Amino acid sequence: MFTMTQSILYALDFDGVICDSAVETGMTGWKAASQIWSDMQGPAPAVLIQQFGLLRPIIETGYEAILAMRLLHLGNSVDSIYASYADKTQALLAQAQVTTDDLKKLFGQTRDTWITDDLADWVAMNPLFPGVAEKLQQLSQNHPWLIITTKQERFVKQILQANAIELAEQDIYGLDRNLSKVEVLKNLLNQPAEQTIYFVEDRLPTLLNVAKQPELASVQLIFALWGYNTEADKALALEQGLLSQALEQFLID
Repeated sequence: MFTMTQSILYALDFDGVICDSAVETGMTGWKAASQIWSDMQGPAPAVLIQQFGLLRPIIETGYEAILAMRLLHLGNSVDSIYASYADKTQALLAQAQVTTDDLKKLFGQTRDTWITDDLADWVAMNPLFPGVAEKLQQLSQNHPWLIITTKQERFVKQILQANAIELAEQDIYGLDRNLSKVEVLKNLLNQPAEQTIYFVEDRLPTLLNVAKQPELASVQLIFALWGYNTEADKALALEQGLLSQALEQFLID
């Protein structure tokens, strides 16, 4: 669908664009939270996992699922969490006397334990969106591509391998690098190769932040409608003139 005058590099978000990880993220959040709060033992209640799916658009980094699941367990409604998410999560951090770095470490360790105990079950909870595996396999034959994500890189690699998708480790820009998506895109633009970058992202605040950066004016932004965003996000993206795509349009030149 794009007219190309020079080579294209696809920079793809992972969760919400490639992988539908909402259920696994919520379950990992519950498992990790149970190590902080003793009243959250046993399997995550199905109703809370369902509610977490409604909260997923507000979650930027996986460790926040620990706080979101705690808030849901305490009886907070989805609407009330949206209304004061920052205040509620900061209060939880203070009450539990933990830092975001503590939660990032705990979240990763909890996932590692799940993978060690039952890799097949963990992979099953991280399905790719329909048709995406085939699209990525085809993309590899036509254009260079990479992943920019807030997920830890080893988990991205596990899911790609489970779906027979090959991508070099250096092309997975994850949480481990301690770089924002804006910083990664700026670094990519500074590389000598002349190419147009197409950045595909389902989280509207991330795209709007990129759009505000003068240095990134040449990056083509694509809003993934099939990912973790709300009807209000979709309306605002249209108002802002962002290119929005449905899943069937994804990675079609």
